[in-house]
Amino acid sequence: MGEGTPAGMGLAAEAESFLGQNGPLAGAFPDFRERPVQIRMSGQVADAVTTGGTLLLEAGTGTGKTLAYLLPLLLSGKRAVVSTGTKNLQDQLYRRDLPRLLECFDQPVRTALLKGRANYLCRYRLKRAAEQPGADAERILSLRQFMEASESGELADYGRLADDDPLRPRVTSTSDNCLGGRCPDFDDCFVFAARRRALDADLVVVNHHLLFADFAIREAGYSEILPGAEAVVIDEAHQLPELAANAFGARLSTRQIADWLRETRSWAGRAHPDMMSSLQPVAAIAGALESHLAEVEGRLPWAAFTARAGVADTLSDLAERLREAAGALASGRTDEEGDRLRERALEHSGLLTRLLEGGAEDEAGDDGEDDALIRWAEGTRNGGVLCASPADVSSAYARATAGHPGAWIYVSATLSVSGSFALFRRQLGISEAAHEAVLPPVFDYARQTRLWMPEGLPSPGNEAHTAALVKALLPVLEASGGGAFLLMTTHRAVREAARLLREDGRFRLFVQNEDDRARLLDDFAHAERAVLIGAASFWEGVDVPGAALRIVVIDKLPFAPPDDPIVQARRAGIERAGGSAFMDYQLPHAILALRQGVGRLIRSERDRGLLVLGDPRVHSARYGSRVLAALPAIPVLDDAAATADYARTLQPESGA
Repeated sequence: MGEGTPAGMGLAAEAESFLGQNGPLAGAFPDFRERPVQIRMSGQVADAVTTGGTLLLEAGTGTGKTLAYLLPLLLSGKRAVVSTGTKNLQDQLYRRDLPRLLECFDQPVRTALLKGRANYLCRYRLKRAAEQPGADAERILSLRQFMEASESGELADYGRLADDDPLRPRVTSTSDNCLGGRCPDFDDCFVFAARRRALDADLVVVNHHLLFADFAIREAGYSEILPGAEAVVIDEAHQLPELAANAFGARLSTRQIADWLRETRSWAGRAHPDMMSSLQPVAAIAGALESHLAEVEGRLPWAAFTARAGVADTLSDLAERLREAAGALASGRTDEEGDRLRERALEHSGLLTRLLEGGAEDEAGDDGEDDALIRWAEGTRNGGVLCASPADVSSAYARATAGHPGAWIYVSATLSVSGSFALFRRQLGISEAAHEAVLPPVFDYARQTRLWMPEGLPSPGNEAHTAALVKALLPVLEASGGGAFLLMTTHRAVREAARLLREDGRFRLFVQNEDDRARLLDDFAHAERAVLIGAASFWEGVDVPGAALRIVVIDKLPFAPPDDPIVQARRAGIERAGGSAFMDYQLPHAILALRQGVGRLIRSERDRGLLVLGDPRVHSARYGSRVLAALPAIPVLDDAAATADYARTLQPESGA
């Protein structure tokens, strides 16, 4: 219990006493002020924690969501798990928000931060890497020095190893290559030490990928994060349906195969050179698979992928070569590492075979249509991935959460469509008995923003759409002096807009895939006459408060590609059940994604900005009014001249 809290208070009232203007938090947090919506949210969370119920809670930017759910969890004295959307949010919550909050408590609270394996040094693999000569010798020495001095082994503390650094997979472990209890360094393992701390903690902070991994291993008979948890808060919960499609399925990436090859060569080179010959056929066929996947943009249905010349034979040959390599490993005298390498080869081979036969294991476990399996290939920047997922993950998710009674609290700025949580509940199998709440917006959009919908643009399917939109935007961008996000629905549109703006030459451009995402955002925020052009990942999780970002442009309504295999399967399921795939699935999804993009514009009560929607369907289509009704109440500008006039008031030098 916190300092100065009256005895006998209910949890909601106790949380409210902390969040008031004269409460303990006022002195702990800079610029703290009482927020009625935050107090209301905290009360909702407190009620769910007290009753052990399920809560679906939509709360917009500026609510102060983190404190609103952390406070009731800590005051309740119950063991709790908080899951965030990204590792960055994890660190922000655990290293900034939580310590300040704990200063207001007069009793110690045990907390733990838990991330996936790739975030911790692996002692065994780092030692193996040090035995191999190469250009990374100096960096490996530095990592070994860090390892000896570090208590956690968390690479975020080392700070000099990017997520995509080729050295990273050599000095960390995965579920594929971890030796577990057979590892000679198991007693000093950073990963298992972190998990032990998590099991002993009152509050554990994880991320969604790790939470789903915990669901998956629970299917195998044990769990590491959730046992004993009496309350689970899932922040950025709108991400869950998409993550579930991957988590409850099976995936094999070209990187996994490349990692297996590299590790097996390293192991064989140390003591078993006679096994090297069995790896050459695997490498050759894996290279052919990479070539096939390099030609895939986005998700490609399995039938279309395997119908391409040579693909089916490549997959079948790779499965066979992996089995042969596993046989060679089994025939020789191996150690624990060799045994695990053989097991991985068989696992990869088996998954390839099941994908080819259409019989990958169905995680849903129900009879009927829920057993339908979606298979697809997906190209990535560094190769590609082969995937299978249940068409309907709701039963798998419901079963995973049912094993952990207690409060389940889902929080996001975008969970409902027209005030209804039906889509979110249906996708995850959440009971209709769950309590739901949509909190009012904190920001005054009528005062802080304006909306412009350029007239006369071609239809979104017209190849001239992007060029026409950029042409219409140029006077507005000039009037504002830049400070704009152009959020595009396709990478093709990103490239086209970047080409046109480069030809214009008046703005400094920051374009997705031309640099690291974090650097693009940081450079954009500090540059003059800046325009950032991005798709997909830039629509959410981006926080650029203040005048650096004063215009958000959305080129088209973000409908999922109709040829996406997951979209196709879910459309078919809805239509079989007698529903409307467009109105019940595609349109609600587009509205939620649109709201995420719009949410990039106003990040504080002092921000002002302009929203531009470049899709004429908001006026012409019968569903356009539903789209506009889902947005905040933003005044609409009449024409391009009025829009340019408003944009001039947004320039930082105007003092606005």
